[in-house]
Amino acid sequence: MEQESKKTRIAAVGDIHVQETDKGKWTAYFEEISKAADLLLIAGDLTNTGDEMEAEVLLEELRSCTIPVVCVLGNHDYEKNRHKLIRQVLQRNPAVTVLDGESKVIGNIGIAGVKGFGGGFDNYMLSMFGEGAMKAFVQEAVDEALHLERALSRLDQEHEGIQKIALLHYSPTSETVKGEPAVIYPFLGSSRLAEPLIRHKVVAAFHGHAHAGHLSANVSGVQVFNVAKHVLHKEGVQEGFFILEV
Repeated sequence: MEQESKKTRIAAVGDIHVQETDKGKWTAYFEEISKAADLLLIAGDLTNTGDEMEAEVLLEELRSCTIPVVCVLGNHDYEKNRHKLIRQVLQRNPAVTVLDGESKVIGNIGIAGVKGFGGGFDNYMLSMFGEGAMKAFVQEAVDEALHLERALSRLDQEHEGIQKIALLHYSPTSETVKGEPAVIYPFLGSSRLAEPLIRHKVVAAFHGHAHAGHLSANVSGVQVFNVAKHVLHKEGVQEGFFILEV
């Protein structure tokens, strides 16, 4: 009975944008997270310019983190097309997992992670029509949603009764990007990402990317949190990281 009531404290943050000049800047931050939580999720934009040397700095800073860390990459991490190198660097720390269409189980928590992509929300989603470039843009959003679907399906098939969490960079709902200019909504996320969350009864989804957005929303029973560090600061989360007990 005691085991059933035990909660997992999940810390989440996104858009930390680590730079080469950040050596020593994050040590105390990760130490504080380790005291407050059992698991850390980082929702993309781990680096500032997508350089593997920035990832090396983050790798060193994460030595002060004594709990498991699960990440996805963001658009900044893709800037120099060195995203594979960034992933390899960070995963030299055995406590760090970088997901890209995969899942990770820690205790009774199953995390499915993808970067996601843009495409717009609800009745304003872009459709697969027109020029090849437009179709390719929409196809990227469809592919990311499919990767998320597969990762969540795998959790359902292999781990019955597990608590499912989704980790994204782009938003699955317009509700958590409110505060950003409406004209850039198509580049902040896509409702296609919400469909797998709802279908697989995900407990919560975390994302970043929309720095001027809103902290939380409920999408058909799924709690969605925009944990971009800028949003946490704006919403008065003094610690600089969000905590959810599951």
